[in-house]
Amino acid sequence: MRITRKKTRQIQVGSVKIGGGAPIAVQSMTVPHPSDVQGTVEQIHQMEAVGCELVRVAVPDQDAAAALPKIKARISIPLIADVHFDHRLALKAAEVVDCVRINPGNIGPWWRLAEVIKAVQDQGIPLRVGVNGGSLERPLLEKYGYPTAEALSESALNAVHAIEDMGFTNMKVSLKASDVHMAVDAYWLFAHQSDYPLHIGITEAGTARTGAVKSAIGLGWLLSQGIGDTLRVSLAADPVEEVKVGFEILKSLELRHRGVNVIACPTCGRVEIDVVRLANELEKRLSHIKMPLNVSVLGCVVNGIGEGKEADIGIAGGQGMGILFKRGKLVKKVPSEELMNVLIDEVELMALEQNDAHEEVSSPSASPVSRVTIASHDSHDASASRELPVLPSR
Repeated sequence: MRITRKKTRQIQVGSVKIGGGAPIAVQSMTVPHPSDVQGTVEQIHQMEAVGCELVRVAVPDQDAAAALPKIKARISIPLIADVHFDHRLALKAAEVVDCVRINPGNIGPWWRLAEVIKAVQDQGIPLRVGVNGGSLERPLLEKYGYPTAEALSESALNAVHAIEDMGFTNMKVSLKASDVHMAVDAYWLFAHQSDYPLHIGITEAGTARTGAVKSAIGLGWLLSQGIGDTLRVSLAADPVEEVKVGFEILKSLELRHRGVNVIACPTCGRVEIDVVRLANELEKRLSHIKMPLNVSVLGCVVNGIGEGKEADIGIAGGQGMGILFKRGKLVKKVPSEELMNVLIDEVELMALEQNDAHEEVSSPSASPVSRVTIASHDSHDASASRELPVLPSR
């Protein structure tokens, strides 16, 4: 499958480029109240260690806004302030952060939005316009009766048009809903009527397992259609897991390559090692490696090398003895109890050896992989046969 990415405008959030063909950036959000500076910074460092490229913090009050400079001084990835209801918090945050997120549906009268626009414009930072199914403007709820994809898309377009009328275009847009169908349709509708970069996500997706599945389905469909410039996987779980799932979604579509990709066979009556335990242990112990490597853990020697021929390196178990193979070729036999440690050592050595020979693609400044192309807004018609509702136009 070749993915043709929709060409969007490009903005810059701190050191990270968003849209315009830049690699899709993975971001997440912190859990502690920002006034807990130490806890917030520690969590950001944990997230960054697994690949987080942008981090967002909630700014619900003045204490949170006052903590932003202290947080900013202790992290290296771009900081985004998430503000709702009180536009004064956005004004204060704009003095410090790399981007401000607001929801026009709950920020109040348009003069408040105008003040926020002036603040981010004066600081030279972008704005994220985030509309949400739970906070649509009353006129749209009256028009559609309840939140719909069309209502979300129209809300976002209305906000974009109003902001453009203020002379501001340095923005990205999100249209989030917890319903996968609604979110996907809303993003699709907006993407075919605007070329602003999109932050994609399924909001309130659920627990670690349920949310990962819903996000993989919704974001996977959008990304396969070339829609999306940055993403967050929203889970009721440690945000570190959000980052990991986000990268796994991108890796599965070959949109980003980062870290170890574990190939593990399903359990069956032939397995002669504990594949489940070994595969999970492998992911955990190799999570620090950024070099993209395919590592295989297979349960029996009979089909081991054949099934793992696409892997860079792997093991296959046997009765008391297993094998280590590299790129489809047997390297040596290893006692079963030593298989994991031998594999860990070999993977770390391989990553070290390849570090100088391969460009690491863990940062958004790297180039997209070869199966991805960029199409202009006008030529992106993979799904153009779908009926577009009549929404406000310029």
